[in-house]
Amino acid sequence: MPLAPRTPVLVGYGQVNQRDENPAIEPVDLMAAAAREAADARVLESVDSVRVVNLLSWRYRDPGLLLAQRIGADKAATRYTGIGGNVPQTLVNLACLDIQQGSADVVLIAGAETWRARSKLRAAGQKPDWTRQDESVPMPPGADESVPMAAPSDERIQLDRPAFVYPMFEQAVRIAAGETVEAHRRRIGELWAQFSSVAAANPHAWNREALTAEQIYQPSPSNRMISWPYTKLMNSNNMVDQGAVLILASAEKAKELQIPSERWIFPHSGADSHDTYAIGERAEFHRSPAIRIAGQRALQLAGASVEDMDLIDVYSCFPSAVQVAATELGLPVGDPDRPLTVTGGLTFAGGPWNNYVTHSIATMAEQLAAQPGRRGLITANGGYLTKHSFGVYGTEPPSHEFRWADVQSDVDREPSRTALVEWSGVGTVESWTTPVDRDGVPEKAFLAVRTAEDARALAVIADRDQAAVTVSEDIAGASVRVHADGTASLQ
Repeated sequence: MPLAPRTPVLVGYGQVNQRDENPAIEPVDLMAAAAREAADARVLESVDSVRVVNLLSWRYRDPGLLLAQRIGADKAATRYTGIGGNVPQTLVNLACLDIQQGSADVVLIAGAETWRARSKLRAAGQKPDWTRQDESVPMPPGADESVPMAAPSDERIQLDRPAFVYPMFEQAVRIAAGETVEAHRRRIGELWAQFSSVAAANPHAWNREALTAEQIYQPSPSNRMISWPYTKLMNSNNMVDQGAVLILASAEKAKELQIPSERWIFPHSGADSHDTYAIGERAEFHRSPAIRIAGQRALQLAGASVEDMDLIDVYSCFPSAVQVAATELGLPVGDPDRPLTVTGGLTFAGGPWNNYVTHSIATMAEQLAAQPGRRGLITANGGYLTKHSFGVYGTEPPSHEFRWADVQSDVDREPSRTALVEWSGVGTVESWTTPVDRDGVPEKAFLAVRTAEDARALAVIADRDQAAVTVSEDIAGASVRVHADGTASLQ
């Protein structure tokens, strides 16, 4: 069957790591370097749309405008996104639709972070001498997009960062599986050791040293506990300077630009959705209806099943994110013959804030191009296992046009739970996590508490002695008294 002219094709994919101690390197410089890795100047000059993933290392009014100027695509339209690790795959899905519908010919998706360089400058008491755009530069579409990261029930107890929320999900995964604390810690250490091994073989990974399970899950001077049961090596590593670029074009434009067909990767399908933004309203902490429904839909639209996917990259900010997604997608966890990452994940390959998935798609594309006839699945996650995006890719064109679905209406019909903000009474511990200080001493413990009516209240144990009990003992199902101010004490 002849290839339709407007078929979207991924034709360029470039990645860079900046390891030099050069404070002149700023995010837009890394994007430009990645763009030059992705395609030659002739292709870059043909770009008619530049879309940049939201970055945290530096504030630009329109980073896409600066990038377009650096690559010679001066007439390109620009877009800047909101926050979320789901954004890069969502951008690919939207670019495919735009190309298919004829509103764009060559779309460049870029992202970069220089958080490592910025942090070093800050530690030295210096400010970066990076590009500042005048306030007269218009903000591009998408720059004001935002979604809530926390609900009142989270904010009142300062349950306000991923390093606290994801280990609560981890405890829920363990409890649902009926595992002991130590058995579970070893198992997730083994899972992360597998990811570390993949990173060791990935030339684009930030940390290419393969680590053992013991090195990962056991605390040490270089691997302190952050929030029980997660050590530092179970957290996303944002202390990186990394950039990545993807270039998509219509098939007819790719032919016109004489881009070698052996580099072509075809997006087959995509899907997007989100779980309930307020974590207290999730039906269960170890499940995700949005992953299950959107993941299945993306595969169905590609005319495939998860078993048909030769390569898989599951978003891996923390071990709980991988396990929940694998369960919902029907993937085995820890299978030595089928790792759930092509990069090594955000701990080892690098976690440049919102931009990891640009790297995972680029790595997926490289590996698919090297293995013609195969297909791959990308998953992307933003917020607290909240916003989700999926993409199916292959080296062969699909037998249909690119297909995409927003399945939010289906997700919204899924059961949720009542989250109580100002509640007092006695309930039982559903899940918890215990942040520790740099000396390894428990500071407090965040709790998810089930009430007698099966609603949920979020609370915090502020007493350090009681917080220590939540590390030395398995308190799942324990009785706890919650006070109206959100503090709690074990009974």
